[in-house]
Amino acid sequence: MNDLRPPPRPALGYDLWIFDFDGTLADSFPFFLEVFDTLACTHGFRRLEHDKIDMLRGCDLPQLMRHLGLPRWKLVPVVLQFRALMAQNIGRIALFDGMRGVLHALAARGVRLAIVSSNSEANVRAVLGDDAHLFAHFECGAALFGKRRRLRRVAQKSGVADRRVLCVGDEVRDIAAAHAEGFDFGAVGWGYAHPRVLQAQAPRLMFGSVAALAAALAD
Repeated sequence: MNDLRPPPRPALGYDLWIFDFDGTLADSFPFFLEVFDTLACTHGFRRLEHDKIDMLRGCDLPQLMRHLGLPRWKLVPVVLQFRALMAQNIGRIALFDGMRGVLHALAARGVRLAIVSSNSEANVRAVLGDDAHLFAHFECGAALFGKRRRLRRVAQKSGVADRRVLCVGDEVRDIAAAHAEGFDFGAVGWGYAHPRVLQAQAPRLMFGSVAALAAALAD
């Protein structure tokens, strides 16, 4: 018997979704806050003032670095230590509630999924667990200011037209990288940056919660 079911519909008009990891898929911000003082002590920059966290979420990365007295040349060792600390505590990092359902809903529609992250591929795969197979491309270990090239590489490997690519993330630098390559961006309000800061960067889509994203896919 012929299968008369309609073909899967692209999700919100996009055939390739490129996700950031920390703060977008994975709820790693609490762990980041927990180890921040260790990173600051090791690398000689200002400790985080916890009563100013909400204010600092309104800063982009260069502004945050200036506030902390963190020079750009120290970013690589700081990121490497953060990755190592996360690897040692990987069992404590989980995807946001409802995110696995979102990923499966996208895959069921035939959407190609990818991750571009400054975190390590080992950490990313460990948190995804069995759902790592849902992703066609991993571009991990990207420099904090080096995502643009990685996004382009994923798009080229996928063969998807630029207009059918959606980048999804939680930071201003993610939006800047996507816009520089001509890709649409879906900003998420549950991650590192404050939603109002992301909205000011004019993303194509804005999702206030994982539940809102899931609901948009159900339409």
